[in-house]
Amino acid sequence: MEVRTYLERLASKAPVPGGGGTSALGGALGAALGQMVANLTVGKKKYAAWEEEMKGLLRKMGDLQERFLILSGKDEEVFAPLAEAYRLSADTEEEKSEKARVMEERLLEASQVPMEIMEVSMEMLEILKVLEEKGSVMAVSDVGVGVQFIRTALTGAAMNVFINTKSMKNREKAEELNRRAEQMMEQGTRTADQLYEKVFSRLR
Repeated sequence: MEVRTYLERLASKAPVPGGGGTSALGGALGAALGQMVANLTVGKKKYAAWEEEMKGLLRKMGDLQERFLILSGKDEEVFAPLAEAYRLSADTEEEKSEKARVMEERLLEASQVPMEIMEVSMEMLEILKVLEEKGSVMAVSDVGVGVQFIRTALTGAAMNVFINTKSMKNREKAEELNRRAEQMMEQGTRTADQLYEKVFSRLR
């Protein structure tokens, strides 16, 4: 989809795309910026010592970018069945039971996609740490921008975990997902903020 068309759909009343999918798209943009930094580093004599490492990171970031894009689409795919589940009839006890079963199943599915977005974001932050240290100094600001995109992917996805687990009846499973999301959010935002500060201090 062209960027303009995507934005028009995002701005509309249409149920998708939404916050989850755009969080993943932000992650893809962060991964693309990381690749740009690595590409500007490869082939330069000044950074010859890290040539092979940069090439390896390029491959990894290409894979992470693709995973972000897949998860953006997957977020849309799991939202539609969840929206349908909310509309199921619950007039009889049998219908109530079936609706509860379907809701629980689809809430879990809808929680797992943003969890994956968070996991991919954590991987990408580790690569950005290397790029801040070893990447071309001419592109250090792009590392900082990439960090902010990944931070948004992480925190945006976290909100989509919590909004779904909040409605789950299986509180044990919900709290397990919440704990994992909280751990990643705490660790990831700390890493992202420290990285951003390092980049910003180098620019001033």
